[in-house]
Order: sequence, then C-alpha cells, then structure tokens
Amino acid sequence: MLKQACLARPGGPSVLTLCLAICAAALSFPIRGAQIAGGADGDGVLDLKGKPVDLFASPAAVQVLLFVRTDCPITNRYAPELQRLHSEFASRKVNFWLVYADPAETAAGIEAHVAGYRFPGVPVRDPHHMLVKRAHATTAPEAAVFDAAGTLRYHGRIDDRYVDIGKARAQADIHDLENAILAVLAGKAVAEPETRAIGCSLADVE
Repeated sequence: MLKQACLARPGGPSVLTLCLAICAAALSFPIRGAQIAGGADGDGVLDLKGKPVDLFASPAAVQVLLFVRTDCPITNRYAPELQRLHSEFASRKVNFWLVYADPAETAAGIEAHVAGYRFPGVPVRDPHHMLVKRAHATTAPEAAVFDAAGTLRYHGRIDDRYVDIGKARAQADIHDLENAILAVLAGKAVAEPETRAIGCSLADVE
C-alpha cells in the first residue's frame, strides 16, 4: 500500500526514489518489533503458564528474589534453609519468589525441581534476565531483597556457609538474607547490603 502511494505521488525520479526508501525503512520497524515481542518467551518475566507477571505489583513489605538453577548442587542444598526462612517470614508480608533465569528451563522441569526439593515461594521464569539485571545477581543461589517501594536493599549470599566451591562450613555463622529481611522490616539500613554468593554462574545461561 505504501509503495502504491509512492507511485501515485507526483514528482520526478529522485522524489520517487526517496519516497520508496522512506517506505522501506518504515516497514522494517514493525518487522523487528514483531520479532522481539513475538518470541517464544516474550520480553518479560513469566509465570509457569507463560503469562507475564509483575513481582513488584504484589503487595508486600519485602520482596525476596531467590535466583536458582535446577542443575546447581549448591542451590539444592539450600532448600532446608529457604524453607526455614519462608516459615519465619511468610506471615509478615514477605513474598518469596524463585527466579529461574535459564531460558532453556521448561515449566515441567521447574515444577519437578520445586516439588523435589520442596522449595518455598512462587517460581517464575526470567529468560531475558530482566530480574537478574535489576537485582545485580550473578550466581545461583543468590538472594535479592527489595523493600515495599521496589528499591533493592540487599543482594548476595543466603548465608556464609559456603566459603568457596567445594569448601563449606558445618553450619553458617552469618545469616545474611535473614538479617537483611529483618532490617528492611524494621525500617533500618541493611548492615552489609552486598555480599559475594558462591554457586553456579548465571552468565552461563544468558
């Protein structure tokens, strides 16, 4: 239709050439936009049914994002601690989200992972790493704590149990995630707002 409009436009060859060039450029933009918006995963964070979900639209005093991978042994070993934290804070307007950033993960695989280890919280997929970037997360498992305004208040390890890959304490001495949640609930600054998480890289699943 645009091409026909150009052919019907009065003017010499130079005007016709310019018009056709502008039409071609205009047509290229919807194509690119459709490729982005029409991808298998869309552009945002998804629930396990493939529908967009806004974690920060859910009312809560604290939003806890737990970045996990189904193939990460350290992630799986933290299931009991995450269950404990969920039991402690679930009744205090603290939401827990399990963020799966690997675009290759399937809904069925995530459901099996959550059920197998009894992970607490609501699982979501972050195939384009929107939440990864917002939380400055680099590792699984890694936690991010946001206040009611959606401000990032803490990100890093769950606790200090793991010193390095393959090197762990018998039990944690510092419970970083628990301390961060308590601080935000009390309206206080988090004493150490950033720590280094030990585990599996999220860069491997971009």
